Amino acid sequence: MTSTIKNSLVTLGSIFFLFLVWKILSLVIGAEIILPAPETTMRDLVNAVRSAAFWQSVEATVYRGLAGFLVSCLAGAVTGFLAGFNSVVFWALQPFMTVIRTTPVMSFILLALIWFRTELVPIFVSFLIAFPIIFDNVVQGIKNVDRQLVEMARLFRVKPWRILFELYIPSILPFLAAGTSSAMGLTWKVIIAAEILSQPTFGIGTQMQNARIYLETARILSWTVVIVFISFVFESILATVERKLKTWGE
Repeated sequence: MTSTIKNSLVTLGSIFFLFLVWKILSLVIGAEIILPAPETTMRDLVNAVRSAAFWQSVEATVYRGLAGFLVSCLAGAVTGFLAGFNSVVFWALQPFMTVIRTTPVMSFILLALIWFRTELVPIFVSFLIAFPIIFDNVVQGIKNVDRQLVEMARLFRVKPWRILFELYIPSILPFLAAGTSSAMGLTWKVIIAAEILSQPTFGIGTQMQNARIYLETARILSWTVVIVFISFVFESILATVERKLKTWGE
């Protein structure tokens, strides 16, 4: 049995155990409004998938998540690159990074509700949460470069663009990949929280808040399954990219 098959079986076993515990707890509690059974939640999910509002909400949430994530990656990579090579830029940005890291997410959401229209709130908040992660990883990637190799390359008059692409970029990319993976996981959590409070016309967070108002616990859990699946898909894609980049970096 290969390690891949073994790992897949272990994962499936863990998922089965999770559903088993869920089922047992639902039977012990005996109240659908508190904890509906797994089959009730799955049935609700199947019914929801058949509606146009379901796909509009999924599309809107995925769009906001990717928009905030991509903007944070671009801004974090550019500023991290500048800060990694210039200590003045690095120390000039530290107060801003400290403020972003230490400010509660809820504070950002509440401020964004005042500053922006509802559709932009999740994008803005997800950008702020992911941006410092990308920034830090790019800076660490630059600092991880062997300085002796850089000095040797300069001693032998290697062209600057070759030093950049053959020493710095291979060092930065694995750190950048790890940062994007962490940022992506946080992005979906922040997006949903922001949608719950900002209530855009379409969005998974909006649907979850509506379900809470009407005490539709099964609907809340079915939407939770959807967002976990979305997060799993995108993190799997990033994990594949990360493995390839690490191979290049080595």
